[in-house]
Amino acid sequence: MELYEVMRTTSAVRHFTNDPLPDEILYTILDNARFAPSGGNRQGTRIVIIRDPDSRQALVELTIPATKKYVAQRQAGENPWNTIHPSRVSDDEIAAAEAPESFTAPLLQAGVVLVVCVDLRVVAALDKELDRVGIVGGASVYPLVWNILLAARNEGFGGTITTMAVAEEPRIRQLLGIPETHAVACIVPLGKPVHQPRRLSRLDVAGLTRIEHWHGQPLTPGRP
Repeated sequence: MELYEVMRTTSAVRHFTNDPLPDEILYTILDNARFAPSGGNRQGTRIVIIRDPDSRQALVELTIPATKKYVAQRQAGENPWNTIHPSRVSDDEIAAAEAPESFTAPLLQAGVVLVVCVDLRVVAALDKELDRVGIVGGASVYPLVWNILLAARNEGFGGTITTMAVAEEPRIRQLLGIPETHAVACIVPLGKPVHQPRRLSRLDVAGLTRIEHWHGQPLTPGRP
């Protein structure tokens, strides 16, 4: 596929057919995705490839607690797992919430599940001393994850970035033998989409940009 077409049609795929994702194609996807940039070119990302049904089910169970919290906060009109505004949702409300199958089924139905980890010993987290949640360290892992999704799209497959299970990171480490020096960045189910993605709807460039200042003018076509 042409590059821009891949970029404009790589959606979050959560519904998969029963078609397998063979190791040869997965190898091709990862062999091309690995050229993503990372901080200092330290390449600290490692990927655990999961096909075993028991491991998948264990990941589903680890996804449920954060999903229930997400759902309860959404039902209360909050932005879930927000780092700016404290939640007013009670533990009882979280316990009573139902975890939708849409959050867990992809881990069971996808051709393969990738657990993406990053070595914290080689990540330059320049925002670690700021009074907010850390973001910058993701620059050393998420470009590779996005490359995986772009490459999968190019091969006729698809997937999505899921993070609900990351709230249970210690249990994921125990399940998969991941060392404490590594963070779990996300879990990516990959498989053959039930419906091939079409061109997506997103903010236009004017809605995305400001020139020189937060209150500056947006970038528009033909601007000198």
